[in-house]
Amino acid sequence: MNGQNRKDITAGLTVEIVLKADQKTGKRTVGVVKDILTNSSFHPHGIKVRLTDGKIGRVQAIR
Repeated sequence: MNGQNRKDITAGLTVEIVLKADQKTGKRTVGVVKDILTNSSFHPHGIKVRLTDGKIGRVQAIR
């Protein structure tokens, strides 16, 4: 799954995100979802989430 649909993401799921600072390089960070920050059901660049360690980014892949 690619992380563009909000219904595919739930708290506690392990995901790969791209942080705002890493958008140019595409470097991914792995973590566990704490909160879903995007309100819409779909986002072309990935649903924005907050990880349990406090990092915020857009979901690129669901593990």
